[in-house]
Amino acid sequence: MTVHFTQETLNTLRQVPLFRGLADDTLALLARGAQERYCPRGTRLFAQGEPADRFYVVLDGWVKLYRDSPDGSECMVGLFSCGESFAEAAMFDREGFPVNGGVAEDARLLVFPAEPFLDTLHQHHGLTLNLLANLTGMLRALVMQLDQLTNQSTHQRLAAFLISLCPDDVARATICLPCDKMLIAGRLGMKPESFSRAMARLRAFGVRCERSCVHLDDLPALCAFARGGESRSLPACPGLNGRDLCTPPVPRLNGH
Repeated sequence: MTVHFTQETLNTLRQVPLFRGLADDTLALLARGAQERYCPRGTRLFAQGEPADRFYVVLDGWVKLYRDSPDGSECMVGLFSCGESFAEAAMFDREGFPVNGGVAEDARLLVFPAEPFLDTLHQHHGLTLNLLANLTGMLRALVMQLDQLTNQSTHQRLAAFLISLCPDDVARATICLPCDKMLIAGRLGMKPESFSRAMARLRAFGVRCERSCVHLDDLPALCAFARGGESRSLPACPGLNGRDLCTPPVPRLNGH
């Protein structure tokens, strides 16, 4: 059965690293049986140990992956937003979901059932090779993320994260974050108070916060800082506590 997506959904699927470089008709072939689902905040998508018979693409909103710690708290493993996929590796090895998955902010998800997806790969070996190459790219991105956690300051990690949420080739942007900033702090390997301090210090690079909205007024400068350069000094803040960053955004005349 051929699946027909809206142009908005197709545009989002093209952003997904797993599907990079695939034509629209190929995307439709792989998405046989996929269903769009709206999930309110707090929805449990799957529990650790359940059969991994599906994977997801985020069309809108935020999803968290986490483990339950012995004291009853959540240990953040991953945080995903528009244009990202998750749980595909668990689907391939059939060992069950290794973590819990839940909706952090109201989300629209595209749910891919495993059987039709894997059947398509069995029938089209060229697609399998393409997806393997894309999975390798995703693994490299995880290695880069680990490098950020170990070698970058909290300010640089936060700057890189904010940039990853922006469209390409813009000089400024406004992005919406989950209301619970502890989710992002956990994703970036920092404490909530460190997140607040880092966000405050990024004001020097044109970062302004209004509740859950973050205005980035100078993306080229922020990108340069995230890559290791500091074109401006960071102010002291007493009392306050992963995209390819090789090329800074190219400013546009209208700034949008």
